[in-house]
Amino acid sequence: MSGRSILNRGEYLDRLYGCWSGKNIGGTLGGPMEGKREFFNVDFYTQDLSGKPAPNDDLDLQLIWLLAVEEQGVYRLNERILAEYWMNCITAPWNEYGVAKTNIANGLFPPLSGAFNNEIWRNSNGAWIRSEIWAALFPGDPDEALKFAYCDACVDHSGEGIYAELFTAALESAAYIEQDIPSLIRIALSKIPENSLTAQCVECAVRQHREGRSLKDARDAVLEHRGRFGHPGWDGYFQAPAHIGFVVLALLYGEGDFSKTVCAAVNCGDDTDCTAATAGAVMGILLGRSGIPEKWMKPIGETIETIAVKRYRTHIPETLSELVRRTAACRELIQMENPELLRIDDAETQISRSRKEKCAGSAEAETIWKKCDGKSVAFDFPWGRLTLTYEQGPVVEAFASQTITLHLFSRFYDSLPLQLEWMLPEGWEISPSGTQEMVLMSQLQSSLSVRLTAGAFRESAFEQIPVRLRIAGRKTPWYISIPFQCRGGAVCGHDDGFPGERKEFILRIDAWRNALQEKG
Repeated sequence: MSGRSILNRGEYLDRLYGCWSGKNIGGTLGGPMEGKREFFNVDFYTQDLSGKPAPNDDLDLQLIWLLAVEEQGVYRLNERILAEYWMNCITAPWNEYGVAKTNIANGLFPPLSGAFNNEIWRNSNGAWIRSEIWAALFPGDPDEALKFAYCDACVDHSGEGIYAELFTAALESAAYIEQDIPSLIRIALSKIPENSLTAQCVECAVRQHREGRSLKDARDAVLEHRGRFGHPGWDGYFQAPAHIGFVVLALLYGEGDFSKTVCAAVNCGDDTDCTAATAGAVMGILLGRSGIPEKWMKPIGETIETIAVKRYRTHIPETLSELVRRTAACRELIQMENPELLRIDDAETQISRSRKEKCAGSAEAETIWKKCDGKSVAFDFPWGRLTLTYEQGPVVEAFASQTITLHLFSRFYDSLPLQLEWMLPEGWEISPSGTQEMVLMSQLQSSLSVRLTAGAFRESAFEQIPVRLRIAGRKTPWYISIPFQCRGGAVCGHDDGFPGERKEFILRIDAWRNALQEKG
C-alpha cells in the first residue's frame, strides 16, 4: 500500500474512547492495591463503586494539558507554559508534584524544576502515567508526540522519569495504526536510550515472556533490575523503570485480551493504579471502546472523578464522552495546522508501510535525550532563543565555581551583535568578564562559555542573577534572570513521604481518596 495514510474518523473516535475508558478502568481496578508489594490474583474490581470510577491523578492531570491545548494551541505550548498551568490548576501537593511547584515558585523553571531538589522522585511514575493525551493528539506520529511528552515530563522529572514518558507516548501513538504488541514495544524502545534502566527493564520483561516464565517469575526478574536503581534503602519503590517493565509484562501476558491485561498489571503489585491504567489505555486504543467488555464499564459509568486538579473556574470534562469530543476537536485543529500528520477523515483507513516504518527509529528522539538531565533552561524572544546550560546545575555550594554555556539561535536572516551584561551580586565573580558579546547569526547557533563563582548567599538562600541583553541598533534591552540556590539552604514545600515514611504516606493518601469517594 502506498500514498497518503488515512485513519478513519469513526475508527479514531472508537480508539480514543477506548483509550480514556481503559484508563478509567485500570486506575479504578488497581487503586485498592496501590503501594502493596506482593503478587496478587485479582480478576475484577474489589471495591464497592456505586457507578463511579475511583478518582485518579493519572487521568485528571491530563485534563489540564487538554485545557492548555484548547486555550493556547498545541504548537504554542512549551515546558514553561505547561508549568504555569501546573501552578494554577494542579492542587496535588505530594512527591514530585509538590517539588515541582516549589521549584517553580522559587525560580527553577522546567526542566530545572524536575531535575533538582527532587532526588527521590525525579525518576518516579508521575510523568509516564499522563502520556495518553499526546498520543491521542498525534495518533500514528510518535515522534511528534514525543516533543510534547518531553515538555510535560520535564516539569517534575528528569532522566529515567522522562524516558518512561517518551516510551509510553510513543507506544500509545503507534497503537492507533499498529496492532502487533511486540512491534509496538520495539517502536517505543527505539525512542529511549538503549543503556537506560527503563530500556533494560523492558528488555528483561520481553526476555522473560519469550522464555516462557510465569508472570510472577517475570515480575520478580524485573524487580532484580529495579534493585540496582534508586535511592539507598529505597529499593526503587514507585520508580519508573520497573513499572514500565510491569506494563510491558501486562501487555505481553495479556495476549490481546483486555481483562487479562489489566489484571496482569495489577497482579504485579506496587504502583498498581498507574500500571493498570496505562495498560488499560493501550488496550483501549488497540481494541476501541467497542472491544472493551461491558462488564468493566457498567460498575464505574461514564463520569470522570478528580483528585489532583482544581475544578473551580477550570473548565475540564465531566464525562468520558465529553473528553473524547474535546480531544478530537483539538486534533482536527492540529491537522489543519500541520498537514504532514496522519490524516483523520471519513475515508476508509489506509496505513502505508512507510507510515508504519516511520514510527520506529531514534533520530528525532536523540535530540530530546540530550535535554533529559535537566541542566539547561531556555529563554524565548521574538528574535530568537537563548539556551543556558549549567555544568553542575543551579543548586550550588557557596564559593563554588562552574562553567555556564550559552547557545544563541536567531529566528531571522540578519547577523547582529548581541551584548550580555551580568549584574552580579556582591561577592560573585565571572570570567573572563561580566560583559560578553555574541552574534545573532542567520538562523545558525552561536555559543560561548563563562566561568561563574558563587559568593555568599543571602538569608533567602536564593539568588536570581539578572542579565541584560542588548541588540545592536535597538534602544530597548531585554532581561533574563538566571536562578541559583544554595545547596541545603531551602526546604521544598512538598509532603514528607520520604523512604522511611512512605507506607504511612500511602495510607494517608488512601484515606483521602476514600473520603472523597464517600463524599461523592
